[in-house]
Amino acid sequence: MKLLFESLSLLEWIIFSLISNVFLYLLSIGFYLFIDKTCSKNKIQITDHPFLKSDLYVSFLTLFLNIVVMLIGVYLWKSGWITLNESKTILTLLIEIIAITLVMDLFMYIFHCLVHHPFIYKILHRKHHEHKSTNFLSLFVLHPFETLGFGLMMISVFMLYDFSIFSITIYLFINLIWGTIGHLNREFFPKWMEQLFLGTTKFHNQHHLNEQRNFGFYTSIWDRIFGTYKA
Repeated sequence: MKLLFESLSLLEWIIFSLISNVFLYLLSIGFYLFIDKTCSKNKIQITDHPFLKSDLYVSFLTLFLNIVVMLIGVYLWKSGWITLNESKTILTLLIEIIAITLVMDLFMYIFHCLVHHPFIYKILHRKHHEHKSTNFLSLFVLHPFETLGFGLMMISVFMLYDFSIFSITIYLFINLIWGTIGHLNREFFPKWMEQLFLGTTKFHNQHHLNEQRNFGFYTSIWDRIFGTYKA
C-alpha cells in the first residue's frame, strides 16, 4: 500500500483526497440518518436542531478544509516529516490506535477548553453551539480555524512516531464515527458504558447544554481529572 501511495502524482493525490473526504462526509450523514431512523430509543432532546442552509454551506467549507489537511499531511510525508510503517503486528496496531486516540483526546480537550475562553468563543466556537440540540450536520458546523486546528493537531501527533498507515486509517475512521455518534440526538451506547470513561452520546450532548462541562471527545478521562465532568 505504501508503494502504491508513493507512486501517486499531485493531481492524483488531490483527486484521492477529494473522493475520500466526500465519502467520509456522506458516510457520517448516512450513518446519522440510519441510526436516527432505526433506533428505538427516545430522543435525548425533544427536537433536532433545524436544518439551515447556512449550516450546509459551513459543512461544505469544513469538507474542503479536511481535503486541504489531508494534502498537508501528504506533503509532510513526502518531505520526510511523517514516517509511515506498515510492518506491524495486530497487537502493535491496537496499541498504536489506543495511543493515538488517548493523545488526541488530551490535545482536543485542551483545544476545546481554549476555544471556550469568552473572547475566542465569540469568534470561533459560538456557531457550533448554536446547535443546542443536534442534527446530521452538527459535526461539520465548525469555524475554519477549528477545522484546521484539529487537523494540524492530528498531523503533529502523526509526526511524533512512525505509526502504521493502517493504525492511522483505522483511527481516522474511529474519529469520524465517534464524532457522528457524539452528535446524535439518540443515545447510541448502553448506560453501563459511561462507567468505562467513554465519551458517550449523552456525555457530549450534555456539553451542548452546559458549555462549561464535558470537553472531552473520545473519553471522559480528562474531564474527570480536571473537574469538568458532568454525568
